[in-house]
Amino acid sequence: MTKCRVLIMGAAGRDFHDFNVYFRGNPDYHVVAFTGTQIPHITERVYPPELAGSGYPDGIPIHLESELVRLIRDQDVDQVVFAYSDVSHEYVMHRASEVLAAGADFRLMGTGTTMLQSARPVVAVCAGRTGSGKSQTTRRICDLLREKGKRIVVVRHPMPYGDLVSQACQRFATYDDLERHRCTIEEREEYEPLIDRGVIVYAGVDYGRILHEAERETDVIVWDGGNNDLPFYKPDLHVVVVDPHRPGHELRYHPGEANVRAADVVVINKVDTADGANIDAVRNNVSGVNPGAMVIEAASPIFVEESSAIRGKRVLVVEDGPTLTHGEMAYGAGVVAARRFGAAEIVDPRPYAAGSILETYEKYPTTGNVLPAMGYGQEQVDELEQTIDNTPCDLVLIATPIDLRRVVTIDKPCQRVRYEMQEIGRPDLTDVLEPVLSAI
Repeated sequence: MTKCRVLIMGAAGRDFHDFNVYFRGNPDYHVVAFTGTQIPHITERVYPPELAGSGYPDGIPIHLESELVRLIRDQDVDQVVFAYSDVSHEYVMHRASEVLAAGADFRLMGTGTTMLQSARPVVAVCAGRTGSGKSQTTRRICDLLREKGKRIVVVRHPMPYGDLVSQACQRFATYDDLERHRCTIEEREEYEPLIDRGVIVYAGVDYGRILHEAERETDVIVWDGGNNDLPFYKPDLHVVVVDPHRPGHELRYHPGEANVRAADVVVINKVDTADGANIDAVRNNVSGVNPGAMVIEAASPIFVEESSAIRGKRVLVVEDGPTLTHGEMAYGAGVVAARRFGAAEIVDPRPYAAGSILETYEKYPTTGNVLPAMGYGQEQVDELEQTIDNTPCDLVLIATPIDLRRVVTIDKPCQRVRYEMQEIGRPDLTDVLEPVLSAI
């Protein structure tokens, strides 16, 4: 039988997972290529033969997504699998139209073919959009589970931007582990707050192997999703966070809408800073597609080291990168803090942006007068540092999940803005975790 020739469209995450769990070793398919987007420097690489398996002695090439139509024709592609997240439904269908016009089938893979079953209970934390507050929610759930005396391990959605073989299965328990694995700023933003709590984090490329290792040292696995992707592991409790600052997005982005429809619990976050009409709109949208979901409201309060230091200052606000880029937000907690505590001016860093930071603004024009903390490699970290140094300001407000001063030299006064999740009223996360706890 002739094998179906497949191309997988991705961004160094779900694309590799879908290959590993469904296509690797599958006699009915041969994957001829990946295409990559969103993440710098992931194209013109190879998914290595050590991970691809015996059917791919030379590995699988990764090309620019702009070459999609040419690849379909030159490689006689029968089927294209779309495997990345936090893009509009319209965007997905434009890619589908390209594929169909070029003569191939277009496929979205569902939970039945891509979720792995764990021997441990799994609590999955996902989102409707990037920047909704799922990391805060993960931290809150970890705190509650540990208060009950449970051993927990967090498995984080993939961010493999370096050597894929060495990143196949990564375990993070200390800051030394972050250095040893040469973590990017984006990785540190996700791992450090959990390490600070004494929580072990796994991540990497091969999530079957990761699952096997994580199950050895935990009572409960907490899946910490990336962007608005679906879980890689079948959840016993599926928690999805939505953002009333972007009402309607929970129904207009892929696969965020699928998350909302599949959720056991939907957390409407940031209700302390959102408009009441927008909160109602999100609640109604959730009820319309998933009336059986439990809905929890939560605040996202901010904490500043010394709030009085902000008053009257010209401030440069550095925000979480993915929230501004993939999440299409124009601002985050840093801007909220600057306004609340009386900054004289929020200085626009865009005229002073260096190298790939300038390219980021061009690629994501919705980003406001704030600096996204981009750092996918040392060169980009250096350009971030240069941009901060170039920008004339009295104070730098660091509103990233980590203290950016650990990885970037900032020769200006700084204040750090942190934010956590707090449920409002009942039901709360303690209520929804009880069935999971009682089953252990």
